[in-house]
Amino acid sequence: MKDFNYFDKTSFLVTVCDKEGIVVYQNERAMKRDGNAIGKNLYGCHPESANKIIRHMLETGESNTYQIIRHGKHKQLHQTPWYDEEGNVAGLIEIAIDLPDNMPVFDRDKKE
Repeated sequence: MKDFNYFDKTSFLVTVCDKEGIVVYQNERAMKRDGNAIGKNLYGCHPESANKIIRHMLETGESNTYQIIRHGKHKQLHQTPWYDEEGNVAGLIEIAIDLPDNMPVFDRDKKE
């Protein structure tokens, strides 16, 4: 199953860029939302405030997670580095998940 793309038939969006910010992969949902961005640079698609965060993640290997509201729907975005065989940051993966309007929160630290 080496050629099977696990992310193409998911309910969330996945976009992957390389170390220079060039989009190298999008799953079907990401392409539907953004069009085919493969080969395009993230820095040309975002404002400078976002580009600063992208550069920081690529330099430090830190992740970034936040929520947005788009078209009245809540979404959670998680951006995290991926690494090459030597363990160096090779780029970023962004996962965008639609959140339900009344999402339950379970406190696993709380004893019931």
